[in-house]
Amino acid sequence: MIAGLILCASLTAVDGDTVKCDGQKMRLLGEGVPFVSGIDTPEIGSHAKCLKERKLALIAKGRLKELLAEKGLRVIFSGSVDQTQSHRPLVNIYRTNGEEIGRKLLREGFARSWSPKRKNDWCD
Repeated sequence: MIAGLILCASLTAVDGDTVKCDGQKMRLLGEGVPFVSGIDTPEIGSHAKCLKERKLALIAKGRLKELLAEKGLRVIFSGSVDQTQSHRPLVNIYRTNGEEIGRKLLREGFARSWSPKRKNDWCD
């Protein structure tokens, strides 16, 4: 697959690190390197391991929703898809000021750094 700009008529938050672009789920990279680094947010609903994680997930999703409401966002496809069954494209979303949304979520505390060797525990 070729990396590049993706045009979305509709961009919505699924959870804190997943968006839908015209109905297709995409995973935020946070300027990470596919399968090496990225961001992680708490799991939503029945995927959460505890009540605290469920609550944090709703807060992270809400913040992402706010950010996605901005005009002029650019969705950039990394050229890779994740290894889940749905093969979500791995993307970065940039604001008009050049700031990447996943990195912003990380700086604001709504997300944590992700790597394949480390699982984030949102229940501690």
